[in-house]
Amino acid sequence: MRISFDLDDTLICYQPGALHEPGRPPWWLRPWVREPLRLGAAGLLRDLAAAGHDLWVYTTSYRGPVAVRWWLWCHGVRLGGVVNQAAHERRVGRRGPSKVPARFGIDLHVDDSWGVWVENGGAGVCVVRPDDPDWADSVRAAVARVGRNQRPAAPPDLPEAYRHLAG
Repeated sequence: MRISFDLDDTLICYQPGALHEPGRPPWWLRPWVREPLRLGAAGLLRDLAAAGHDLWVYTTSYRGPVAVRWWLWCHGVRLGGVVNQAAHERRVGRRGPSKVPARFGIDLHVDDSWGVWVENGGAGVCVVRPDDPDWADSVRAAVARVGRNQRPAAPPDLPEAYRHLAG
């Protein structure tokens, strides 16, 4: 299964009290690899890769794919691909949904935004909150559900107006 992760407020959390993975990149990469990885992300990503999943990053930022790959490589994670805003605009255009994981062959996308969940009709998107200490367990549950051809659970903060999409 191809699984993608958002960066800001999903893999990178700067909120007060956010916990980060220990360790630092090698000294020669520190000028380019500065952002902290959310606590639990390295283990989750390595577990998913070991289970045979193809890991990607899908972000609306313009971070360079090489920098994103190096950043996660410093945490022991290898990526199959990176979709940044430039790649998204080439494939999807500037108008329309902010993210369309299916257009990149992505089976499950993990994001902090319920808006991405709504834009995709609730299909193939797992929403995790930046302040959720059990977020990795939510991702594992979503991977299991998608593996059984079921939709990931609706995000907990989904507005009532969009509950009909939860099926």
